Amino acid sequence: MQTTNNIPKLSVVGAGPGDPDLISLKAIKAIESADVILYDALINVDLLKYASTTTEVIFVGKRKGCYAYQQEQINELIVQRARSFGHVVRLKGGDPFVFGRGAEEIEYAKLNGLKVDVIPGMSSALSVPTSQGIPLTKRGVSQSFWVITGTTKNHEISSDIALAAKSSATVVILMGMSKLPEIVQLFVNENKHELPIAVIQNGTYANEKIGVGTINSIQDVVANQGLSAPAIIVIGEVVNERMALDRIKTELHALKPAL
Repeated sequence: MQTTNNIPKLSVVGAGPGDPDLISLKAIKAIESADVILYDALINVDLLKYASTTTEVIFVGKRKGCYAYQQEQINELIVQRARSFGHVVRLKGGDPFVFGRGAEEIEYAKLNGLKVDVIPGMSSALSVPTSQGIPLTKRGVSQSFWVITGTTKNHEISSDIALAAKSSATVVILMGMSKLPEIVQLFVNENKHELPIAVIQNGTYANEKIGVGTINSIQDVVANQGLSAPAIIVIGEVVNERMALDRIKTELHALKPAL
């Protein structure tokens, strides 16, 4: 294992939404300089190619509720590895401060005397809808957006979704697939049966899938297309903008002269 210096340091790094090209140069430099990398389940493992061959790489993520490490164990691992080897990179999907618990890890590291740094990442909440042609805001359509976790630490649906359902804003829900029936019911309660909704699975990856429907139909769409977590749910009139973009692309393609 390499040792870049003797100063115990933690860098909390955002890896972006999945496409390995959607990561910052600063994040790549941090990976290259790491003595130890602790990475989550939602990062693209292709990014680990930037690490030195002597870097210790440890998976600390979770899949469908199965934890490789509990959060308290991750905190201790960060401190132990930093004191022993130097620079620890905590590599997280999306942005580390958007439902990534990055702030908690930084606080713990500071309390234990580590030098700390945070490198922002491209949040999936913003980049995945954009990659599908869904603008979260558009003049005359949506003036604002909510980004909400679908499931709280107590495994319950977030109460903020009920508040968001009353608004005219775009609603983006992360970690919400297990709560989809409850989410749908909250919008039905507001008489928004025909409100457009999209479910985007594996956003920005090569195996990305999307299902588009209304509040009334989306559960059937999800079942018919076999959509599952990890996925992002986007609710609002802006979802129709993707359909309009698709129509424009189709019309332009039809106008191209045959070669």
